[in-house]
Amino acid sequence: MSEIKLFEVGTVVKERTSSTVVLEKQLQTTIEQNMETFFGVRFLKSEYMITSGRMDSIGIDENNSPVIFEYKRSTSENVINQGLFYLDWLLDHKADFKLLVIEKFGMEVANQIDWSVPCVICIANDFTRYDVHAVNQMQRNIKLVKYRKYGEDLLLFEHLNTPVAKPVTETSTISTSSTYTQKTHLEKLASASSHFKTLYTALCDYIESLGDDLVPNQLKLYLAYKKVQNIFCIEIYNKQILLRMKLAPDTVELEEGFTRDTRGIGHYGTGELEVSIKTAEDFQKAKKLIDRAYQETL
Repeated sequence: MSEIKLFEVGTVVKERTSSTVVLEKQLQTTIEQNMETFFGVRFLKSEYMITSGRMDSIGIDENNSPVIFEYKRSTSENVINQGLFYLDWLLDHKADFKLLVIEKFGMEVANQIDWSVPCVICIANDFTRYDVHAVNQMQRNIKLVKYRKYGEDLLLFEHLNTPVAKPVTETSTISTSSTYTQKTHLEKLASASSHFKTLYTALCDYIESLGDDLVPNQLKLYLAYKKVQNIFCIEIYNKQILLRMKLAPDTVELEEGFTRDTRGIGHYGTGELEVSIKTAEDFQKAKKLIDRAYQETL
C-alpha cells in the first residue's frame, strides 16, 4: 500500500507526522460541519435513527442523491456491510428520507431526489485490499475513504476506490392517470442519431482523458463527471448535446447559440456555464472551455 507523506514548506521544510483522530466523534462532527466542502454533500442529520439501527450521518449531494456516511470505530467493525444494510433500508423507506429533506431544504429539493445512484461513504483510518476488492465486486455505489490527521489543523482524505455502480431501477409511485413519462438520460442516448452518439462518445472520451481524478456518475437524467464535486454535466437531445460546467460565465465571451449563462435559470445538473454542441466544430470550440473548467476546479 502506498505511503503518503505531508510536508510543511517554509523557511525550513518540516515533515508532518500523521495520526488518527483520538475520538471518532470528533471526526464525525468535523465532517458534518464541513460536509459540502469535503464531499460535495449537504448535511441532513446526525445519528439518524431507523427501526434496525442508526446511520452515523446522512446527507444529499449536488445531484440530489441520498448519501450515507459510516465511520469505522474499531478494527472489528464492518462498516461496509453496515452501510450496505442501511442503503437497502433507505431504498425501502424513501418516504422517510423525503420527509427529512422537506424539513431541512423544502419541498422543491425533495421533489428532485434522484434514487438512481444513492451512495454510502465509509470512512476509516485504514482499509485492507480485501475491502477494496469486495466493494468493487458489489457494483454498488460504496466509496472507501481513508483519513489521516496531521497536527492540529490538517486532515487528509484519500479516496481508495472509484465505484462503478449500476443505477437503481425505480418503481414509480406517481399516479398512472398521467400518460407523460420523462425519458431517462440513457433512453435519450439510445434513441439519439448516430451523429449525436458519435459526438457524445467523443465528448466523454475527451473529458475522461483529462485525468484519472475525474469520475463518471450516471444519474437518471444526465451524466456527471466529478472530482469531489461535479465539474461537467451532460444531457443529450435530438438536436443538441448540452454540456454544463463549473466555469464562471463572466470569464467567457458568450456566443449566442453556443454558450449561455444559466445562473438563475432552472436546469438539470450543476454548472453555471452551458455549452450547446451540435457539430464537430462546436465540440472543438468547447475543448478550451472544458480544459479551463478542469484546471480551475479543485
